[in-house]
Amino acid sequence: MLLQDKSPVRMADINEALPQLPVGLFQADRDGRVTAANAAFSALVQGSGSDSVGGPPWASAHPGDRASAELAWLRGVESGDAVVSLEFRVWQGEGRMTWVRIDAYPELDSFGRPIGFAGTALDHTDIIIRRQLLDRMVTVVGASDEAVLVVDRNGSPVYTNQAARNLFGVVEEIDLVRDPTARGLLQAIRDQVPREVMGGTTSSSWTGEVGFRGSDGMERTLDIEVLLQRAPDGTVEYWGGVARDVTSTKHLQSELIRQANHDPLTGLPNRLLLLRTAAEALDRIRGTRDNVAILFMDVDRLKDVNDTVGHEIGDALLAQVAHRIAQATRPSDVVARIGGDEFVVLCDGNIDEHTAVDLAERIRFGLSGRIMVHGVEVELSVSTGVAITTPQHMQGVSSHDAANELLRNADIAMYQAKRRGRSRSELYTDAMRAESRHQKELSSDLERALAAGQLRLAYQPIISTHSGRVAGAEAVLRWDHPERGTMLPAQFMHVAEESGIIVPIGEWMITQACTDTRAWLDSGLVDRGFSMHINVAARQLAEGSFVERVLATVRLLEMNPHQLTLDFAEPTLNDGQPGTLRSLQALRRVGVQLALDGFGTGVSSLTALRNCEADVLKLDGVVARTLGSNGDDDPIVRAIVQLAHALDMQVLAEWVTSEDQLRRLRVLGCDLVQGKLIGEPTAAEVFGNLR
Repeated sequence: MLLQDKSPVRMADINEALPQLPVGLFQADRDGRVTAANAAFSALVQGSGSDSVGGPPWASAHPGDRASAELAWLRGVESGDAVVSLEFRVWQGEGRMTWVRIDAYPELDSFGRPIGFAGTALDHTDIIIRRQLLDRMVTVVGASDEAVLVVDRNGSPVYTNQAARNLFGVVEEIDLVRDPTARGLLQAIRDQVPREVMGGTTSSSWTGEVGFRGSDGMERTLDIEVLLQRAPDGTVEYWGGVARDVTSTKHLQSELIRQANHDPLTGLPNRLLLLRTAAEALDRIRGTRDNVAILFMDVDRLKDVNDTVGHEIGDALLAQVAHRIAQATRPSDVVARIGGDEFVVLCDGNIDEHTAVDLAERIRFGLSGRIMVHGVEVELSVSTGVAITTPQHMQGVSSHDAANELLRNADIAMYQAKRRGRSRSELYTDAMRAESRHQKELSSDLERALAAGQLRLAYQPIISTHSGRVAGAEAVLRWDHPERGTMLPAQFMHVAEESGIIVPIGEWMITQACTDTRAWLDSGLVDRGFSMHINVAARQLAEGSFVERVLATVRLLEMNPHQLTLDFAEPTLNDGQPGTLRSLQALRRVGVQLALDGFGTGVSSLTALRNCEADVLKLDGVVARTLGSNGDDDPIVRAIVQLAHALDMQVLAEWVTSEDQLRRLRVLGCDLVQGKLIGEPTAAEVFGNLR
């Protein structure tokens, strides 16, 4: 309480004048001893209604505050301050503590000299608690990694923490106003807050993202939460915001999205992004005459590359394939990698079947031949399927479903290209879908056929042209399909090889044929020179454990290895599988006989003779069947027989159907024959009765 009148004022006079005043009033000497006080003062600073005269105001203060209060009094008196202010805690009983604020003003005599003090005591508990809470909040907010700022209605900063100052590239709050870059940045952020939030009268908060160029020159993104304090009339008095720099998070999200939609090896779009892009392209052609085409490419024999020279070379080859496809396609085409060795080109816009096939052929030509990959020469070729859709094909179908259908059609056409010899392009037709469905059904049935006992073996005799004895038999597979009837290998073996089920079927064939041979040997129905011929596929020979399984069967049935002959076709040697030739050589070393099947029809038959030593050369029926009707074929057959004998091989002629054909083969030196004339394939129990 500031006393304007310089004459002394007695506390008794004050008590008489304002007996009910709730403010504590007191007078004290220069040493701080209370000389007079009202009841409110005594109740506040003493914690009771007792007389507080004679002691300092802080006499009943918390022990921890007494020394600091006395020191503050002495400093205030010595400095001659216009007011001496103290704050200390007082216990009020029942565990309750209050904060008391003392403000003492000097009392002067007529000469202006201080003779004592008069002052007030107020309960500042709520004010102190709020101030402490504010200090703690400022401390916490100041240490936060999130930028916090409070701005008045004029755009001037009222408070910023260190993170906010770092964000704006300034040292002090005032620099936000002085620095034009920081001031412009603050205004840019404010301008991006929606107008209806800042200019309205009801909205009090907003959350969103704003972009700006930071003090380091980098484009950044802030996630901001804004809280506005409005006056009763709705105008903004100040606004505060919490800003988080989410630039790195946004970049990470973008990278994750990119990774989720792109192939990590080639950087091309993956299947997910391709289908989405295709669906968008199909959406665009609705109601137009434009078409969308998909070219589905599969790298031929990539597994061979990985197995022979390693996956590192295989990956580098795929990267080259991606580059070459991109070079061969048009700028508007989308190139994607959707699988290990599968690439797709999406052709959006005005494209017809002729143009799509021409593009597929151009790509295939660029991906054909020998190329160098990290110093390794690799044979490269691709099989391509082409599918095209028109708006008419999309009636009643969503674009997403139409995109999946288009991709499946191209895939079907690609497999047709593989079945027809690889390194070619095929245009999808509806007949292909029916055939594909048939192949899938057949594959599914075939997987169950072995377990269901629907497969059986029949044996076609092989006789010696010199002695006429039964020198062997060829085990041929029959499938007694519950709906399609008896099926021959030509009707389903290609499905078995594509699906891989040829491996367990082939193992069963070897075991069953050897078991029947053992029974015939034990019964004396065949002599010990008899040999069972069994066809093996490249996929079987490529299996790492094939040789061990064959030898285990031979040993288990106590057969001599030469009593088993494995027939393999010439393309088996040309499939590029390193394990194929190794398996054949390993089997021949232990005595198992090998027969080169279908000789005379391949494009490199002489090369096959050089690459793999065999015990038997099986003359294809196409070569031998014209004997007797066309005498010009005799020299060809005679030359083949002489070549085989020179290589220490026997010759077995297939498809022998007439006595004249048999006679000529005997004259030409053919060693073994089989065919309808000799005997049809029969069951094991029937074959054993042949003599």
